[in-house]
Amino acid sequence: MADQPQSAAPAASAKNSFADQALTVVRRFAPGVEKIEKLARLSGGASQETWSLTVLASGAPQRMILRRAPAGLPVVEKISLETEAALMQAAEKAGVPSPHVHYVVRPEDDFGRGFFMSHVEGEALGRKIVRDEMFAAVRPKLARQAGEILARIHAIDPAGLPELPRVKPAEEIATLFQNYRRWSDPRPVFELAFRWLSGRMPPADAQLRLVHGDFRNGNMLVRPDGVAAVLDWELAHVGDPMRDLGWICTGAWRYSVIDKPVGGFGERADLIAGYEAAGGAKVDPEVLRFWETLGSLRWGVMCIGMGFRAKQSDRPVEMSMIARRTSENEIDLLRLLAPRGA
Repeated sequence: MADQPQSAAPAASAKNSFADQALTVVRRFAPGVEKIEKLARLSGGASQETWSLTVLASGAPQRMILRRAPAGLPVVEKISLETEAALMQAAEKAGVPSPHVHYVVRPEDDFGRGFFMSHVEGEALGRKIVRDEMFAAVRPKLARQAGEILARIHAIDPAGLPELPRVKPAEEIATLFQNYRRWSDPRPVFELAFRWLSGRMPPADAQLRLVHGDFRNGNMLVRPDGVAAVLDWELAHVGDPMRDLGWICTGAWRYSVIDKPVGGFGERADLIAGYEAAGGAKVDPEVLRFWETLGSLRWGVMCIGMGFRAKQSDRPVEMSMIARRTSENEIDLLRLLAPRGA
């Protein structure tokens, strides 16, 4: 996986204590485990902890991942870890490539909140997926695979899931506009994009489905034979399923391979063909254009927000590096807003 162990290790006594606690919980779902080795916190994940560990049972090692809420710190969650685990279980059952959730931590475990899942080998770094030679043979197939996976996700009945946020495009655009005006002076391209989107809302009767919310290159583990797992369900909600198709086409997730609109590796036609062949609804290209445009605008406003926060932070460099990409979104938006045939 793309995450790497952090170089700084906790004090030995604390580390041993945490390892002992983790072993006790692991034995609740795998009684034969003898010990835990190579317990290390990974660097990825801003809001939740992610740990890598190897469990040994009868001498056979098995790698696992622990997703856990930070101990003693308030966490702003889009959805709870318990809901995230339930979504992954439903996705696996629906045929979506997904890590297997072994166990969801319970209050009586006295181990905080989180869940243990299987470790899946694969590459998550988007820039490697679109450029490295080891993925050259599979890249032309990834857009269709992405469409097939999204069709399976959207076929999952939200009624059988924990309660999720409901997101309507008009409400999202209104919130984006408020944040944009709070964080920035007016910018002509953004003003045009907001006006364009407001006049082209998708049909109000669009069927609401489970939406992954952040399905893109960078949130999929990819191997030379295809997509191995879908990650990061924190933004899942009930809404228009076309949002997921538009988001993976958003320019930011092409990693500078601008002529491959689907994740920097494929074509929209292949994405749509895979989606419809796997049971997804018929895709209207203009509705897909709406969601791709909203995706670019959403990421652009997020970049502006990073610049706003950088002015108030004692560590402004990282935020400023993202903020400078605002202009890239303006270029993407101009391409999307140009009259067809121009």
